[in-house]
Amino acid sequence: MKVLMVCLGNICRSPLAEGILQSKVDHLQLGWEVDSCGTSGFHNGELPDSRSIEVAQNHQIDITSQRSRKLQTQDLAEFDLILAMDSSNYADIIKLAQNEEQRSKVHLILNFLYHGQNRAVPDPYYEGGFESVFEMINQACDQIVAKYS
Repeated sequence: MKVLMVCLGNICRSPLAEGILQSKVDHLQLGWEVDSCGTSGFHNGELPDSRSIEVAQNHQIDITSQRSRKLQTQDLAEFDLILAMDSSNYADIIKLAQNEEQRSKVHLILNFLYHGQNRAVPDPYYEGGFESVFEMINQACDQIVAKYS
């Protein structure tokens, strides 16, 4: 299973999501590949936001090896599950999809926690709330692991 986490800049939410899911996958020895990217490319090559790094470290997860990258068309073919942090990212991913098979891989991550409610993971870049974002994503990742393992 190959899972891609997607937000806008790939420095706050999706790096946390990648780190959280990867830690669960490693713990359970599932052998999944987890990656993350952003729809914008504003921060290509950058480390995750220092506040994301800090909240992850507070939960014994190291995300400092991650670097921001922009979503590419080939990601839709390569990954089995593509998880958007909000509806804007979801729409941007869907625009890149070349067929129904690719569109069917794309989901809002919080729909695994709040089925069909299309809730967004708030962007903590300006507003803060990194710990609450961590907790939302952590709970959603528990549901993803339960569904696909």
